[in-house]
Amino acid sequence: MPPSMGGNTADYFKHGANFAVAAARALNNSAYKRVTGMDPPGLDDHSLGVQLQSFKDLLPIISQGSSVNAVMSSSLFVVGEIGGAEYVFGFGGQKTIDQMKSWVPYIVAAISSAVNDLINLGATTLIVPGNYAIGCAPSYMTLFRSNNTADYDTLTGCLKSLNEFSVYHNTMLMKELVKLRLLHPLAKIIYADYYGAQSQLYLNKLDFPAPLYACCGGPGPYNFSTTISCGAQGSQSCPNPENYVSWDGSHLTEASNHAIANGILYGPFAIPPLLAVAS
Repeated sequence: MPPSMGGNTADYFKHGANFAVAAARALNNSAYKRVTGMDPPGLDDHSLGVQLQSFKDLLPIISQGSSVNAVMSSSLFVVGEIGGAEYVFGFGGQKTIDQMKSWVPYIVAAISSAVNDLINLGATTLIVPGNYAIGCAPSYMTLFRSNNTADYDTLTGCLKSLNEFSVYHNTMLMKELVKLRLLHPLAKIIYADYYGAQSQLYLNKLDFPAPLYACCGGPGPYNFSTTISCGAQGSQSCPNPENYVSWDGSHLTEASNHAIANGILYGPFAIPPLLAVAS
C-alpha cells in the first residue's frame, strides 16, 4: 500500500493507503508516560490514535467520486500489529515482564478504541493482528540468552518466558475482540494469529534450516550483535535470505512474511477464517 503522506489524490490511493510509522506505539505520548513510567522515545507522536486521525483527515480525498460509506464498507482495514513497540522500549528500559503485563490492558484498550472508531465510521471488515513470537527473535535470544536449558522451548528453541508474554498479550486482545463482536454484530472482526503462523516456521526446517539466526547482522550467537547492526561496518548478510525467518534480528524476511501471510489468508491462523468471511 502507498504511504499515506506520499500523495493527495484519489487516484494515488485507489488501492488503499498505509498509515503505519516505524516504531509507532498504541499509546499516545501522555498515556505512554502515565502507564509505563518512562518518557516517550522521541518527540513526535505517531501512535495509533494519531494514525487514525490521519486516516480521518485523508478520507475525503480517498472517497472522491464515491460516498464515504461506500468506501468504508467495501474496504479491508488492518489494525496493527501494534503495541509491540511499547514492549521493545520496556525491555530496553529494564522493565520486567510482570511490570509490562500491567500495560497490556491499556494497549489492548487503545487498539479496541481504534477498531470501534473505524466501525462507527462505516468499516465492516477488519483484521486485528496479535503480537509476534518475540521469544524467537535473534535480538531477544541474544539479549536474554540463558545457560538454563529449561528456559527454551524444546520444539522451537525459542525463549519460553518471552513467548508466554506474547501469548498473554494476544489472549487479552482476543477477549477484547469478542466484546467488540457483540457490540458490532454486523461487522466482521478477524483476529490474525501472527504468533501461531510465525511459530510454525521454526518447525519447518526444510524451508528455514536456520530459523533462529538473523540473515544480516554482526558477530554473535545468532548472527546478531548489539553493537554491529545490519548494514553497519563489520556486518554481513547471507546470500539466501529466503531460508531465514529473521532478516536483521528484529524484522522478518520477505520469505517468512510471505509464509505468515499465507497462513492468515489460506491457513488456520485467521479467526474467523478470512476468505470465508470475505466471500
